[in-house]
Amino acid sequence: MTATEPAASDVTAADMAPQPAPGATTPRTPLIARAAAELVGTAALVAVVVGSGIQATDVTDDVALQLLANSTATVFGLGVLIVLLGPVSGAHFNPAVTLAEWWTARRGGAGVTARELAVYVPSQIAGAIAGAILADAMFGEPLVKWSTHDRSAGNLLLGEVVATAGLILLVFGLARTDRLRFAPVAVASYIGAAYWFTSSTSFANPAVTIGRAFTDTFAGIAPASVPGFIGMQLIGAAVGLALVAVIFMRGQTDSGTPAA
Repeated sequence: MTATEPAASDVTAADMAPQPAPGATTPRTPLIARAAAELVGTAALVAVVVGSGIQATDVTDDVALQLLANSTATVFGLGVLIVLLGPVSGAHFNPAVTLAEWWTARRGGAGVTARELAVYVPSQIAGAIAGAILADAMFGEPLVKWSTHDRSAGNLLLGEVVATAGLILLVFGLARTDRLRFAPVAVASYIGAAYWFTSSTSFANPAVTIGRAFTDTFAGIAPASVPGFIGMQLIGAAVGLALVAVIFMRGQTDSGTPAA
């Protein structure tokens, strides 16, 4: 035994386990686990948004304080959920993000496949609805009561384009610059800020928009307003991807090949 060899007593079960061959990829988390993470994560996010909105209206009549409480709870809740579930599914919790990632993947980038897209999006929508119902149940509200909060004004729709474009620019900009480790803080901070600087209070998420139609509380949105919001969010996602392509354009070497 040389000085660099481990003693027999130092060899663990992990050392004895078969190791992947050089160059082999690490197996991905099973799709069912990723779908469960997206469902649970989106449900928890909507429960935070709706529940904190109900709590805020119960403790104060000041609309500014209500929005402050709602946005603060969302920032902390979203950050925690990304940290917890990001390693499992990527912590999308948002069909706009999933669609954007699928689009970049089909154009040669890394991201979800069409099959994963078909699983993620329904999981996110189901989770959002469940989260709204759970929040209503916790606060003694009717489990399902369609919101009467109309959000169809044109300025609110513009706010959704801006909010979603900014979110996509942030997420995919971090990915392009290899800084996704900052996503929990960066994404949560952006959503918290967008609550205040966008006229729509930054839904920026088709699944969350659908879920919030199921509760007639502070965070609700009337079902008739949902299609307009989702349409603007999809437009915002396209704008965000276009901005990523321009701002984070990959350079070329003298030979004309993309720079590493």
